[in-house]
Amino acid sequence: MNNSKIINWGIIGLGKIADRFATDLTNVKHVNLAAVASRSEERANEFAKQFSADKAYDSYLKLAKDPNVDAVYIATPHSFHKEHSILCLKHKKAVLCEKPFAMNLEEVNEMIAVAKENDVLLMEALWTYFLPHYRFVLDMYKTKKYGDLIDLKADFGFVTPYNTDSRVFKKEVGGGSLLDIGIYPIFAALSTLGSPSKIEAKAEFFENGADAVCDMIFSYEKAKAYLKSTLLEETPTEAIFTFEKAKLVINTRFHEPSTVTVIQNNNSETLNFNYRSIGYNFEADHFSKLLREGKKESTIMSFDFSRKLIKTLDDVRTKIDLEY
Repeated sequence: MNNSKIINWGIIGLGKIADRFATDLTNVKHVNLAAVASRSEERANEFAKQFSADKAYDSYLKLAKDPNVDAVYIATPHSFHKEHSILCLKHKKAVLCEKPFAMNLEEVNEMIAVAKENDVLLMEALWTYFLPHYRFVLDMYKTKKYGDLIDLKADFGFVTPYNTDSRVFKKEVGGGSLLDIGIYPIFAALSTLGSPSKIEAKAEFFENGADAVCDMIFSYEKAKAYLKSTLLEETPTEAIFTFEKAKLVINTRFHEPSTVTVIQNNNSETLNFNYRSIGYNFEADHFSKLLREGKKESTIMSFDFSRKLIKTLDDVRTKIDLEY
């Protein structure tokens, strides 16, 4: 294995998340932004200039065919994840696809099958899983330093003007609170407590049928998780893990670089993880290392976990009668 082999990255879909990802690639060793693609030639050229990409394409197919590209980050709207991932996988490109992996379990299974058929690395880009503050909480959970986890409360909510031209509200591309931001509280539950034995869920909807609010309760043998996503109010966006002997609070905007407050015996200590990046570099670095090692699946964001995550999202959608 060559630990210093340069990984040439491509990016498909040049919106806000792609902007952040490209910014953080500069914090990853031994990588290069080889190509970017947008359906707008102007946008592709603008993005390439901003981030010093080697090439700019006005077609996703052209990027997929570029022999110099090793890995592709898919940052298009949710409903295109399967199509664009499979396009790249069939051209033997390793794919890091933004969360949610796809629209439902059937699509995710199809993507995984194509990756295996072409013997290519594929991973869902759920950046929170790789952030040091979240890894710390997972370590406390797995080692049972504070005993068993008995209660979890996690929320994600913000207010943005209702606009059916915006991807956030477009039901046909997976818009609404659940797939866009509800995935994070659900992820917090699955990454610790696992798949629930029972799901309760209720929702409020916008006029176009996209979900505005989703309240969920996940039941486990010895624990419960109270989860919420909303586009109608600003919420703390915290994750509060109550263990038998302590409480761990991932402070506001828990899904991105944050601090963790440990509360035990009426004493509290806030741990700062000294982030010097937006946070996308951790997943990009992990993925690049997997590619250098010839791996076809992540040991952290595994196919099994991605399947559990999308199945849980499917189950919640069934409970609230939400179809795309």
